[in-house]
This record gives sequence, structure tokens and C-alpha cells, in this order.
Amino acid sequence: MNNKNTSMIATIIAAVLCGCPGLLGLCWGLVSVFAGFMPGSEIDFNGNSDPAAAITAGLVALCLSIIFIAIPVVVWFVTRPKKLSEADAPSFNEPMPPAS
Repeated sequence: MNNKNTSMIATIIAAVLCGCPGLLGLCWGLVSVFAGFMPGSEIDFNGNSDPAAAITAGLVALCLSIIFIAIPVVVWFVTRPKKLSEADAPSFNEPMPPAS
């Protein structure tokens, strides 16, 4: 398996296993934070009706979601194919052989 396929497979797996749950957690965290700030809302978060519990859980979910969303980006950056340097690139400035 070459490096390009390995990079693509690792990025897709990281996106499915980390990116998708991160987006879901981001949505849940935003809803939880906004619900905690709404006056008169009936919040029941793990048996606790305190809005601060919903806000805290939402902020924790937002922070973890940002980390989970960043993981596929880091995997792509680390495993992407490297470009050739000038020393490794073929030289086209060599003299032409004589015509026979």
C-alpha cells in the first residue's frame, strides 16, 4: 500500500470515528448551553434542575468536540504525502548527448 492510499484511509477513518461524533457533540453542547440560558426552561439534566449543570455539561461537550474535530485534521497533516525537495527532484539541466 502506497503512502497516498494510507493517508487517505487514515484520514477517512479518523473523520468517521472522531469527526462525526465531534460534530454531534458540538450540536448537543450548543443546544445544552442555550437551553441553560433560556429563562423559564424546565431543565432536567441527570436529575438536576439547575441550569448551571446544563451549561457546564454543554461547555465541556463543546471543548471535547473541538478536540475531536481537530483529530482528523491532524491525521491528514501528519500523513499527507511529502513533496520532493530540489535535491531529490530530477534535473533537466544536464547536457544533451551528441546526435549520432
